[in-house]
Amino acid sequence: MKKVLQILYVEDEPDIRAVTELALEDEGFELISCASGREALDKAPGLKPDLILLDVMMPDIDGPTTLSKLRELPHLTDTPVIFMTAKVQASEVEQYKAMTALGVIGKPFDAMTLAGDIRAILERSGGR
Repeated sequence: MKKVLQILYVEDEPDIRAVTELALEDEGFELISCASGREALDKAPGLKPDLILLDVMMPDIDGPTTLSKLRELPHLTDTPVIFMTAKVQASEVEQYKAMTALGVIGKPFDAMTLAGDIRAILERSGGR
């Protein structure tokens, strides 16, 4: 039996968060959803997720800033990260990868293929 992947998911838009939760939980992922970077930072000390799925553009604390603060926690320094964003120009994707992201999923995304997209990024990276 496959191990259930636990994902720390950070997305400020309630509708996008709900669609993502349905799409991924139906595929056997366990999500810990956060509505902001601040909420993720508050919850993170008690979590050991297998993956961080992180929106880029959020009010207050954006995705890249959230990631840099999560990386300060010793137990999250090597946790795989995938960004979700509408900003998918090649130069932007390279910036995210320079921040240790394994990949980028463009918005709008296809809820029917989201789980497969995440698995493909993890497999390409040699991840879980």
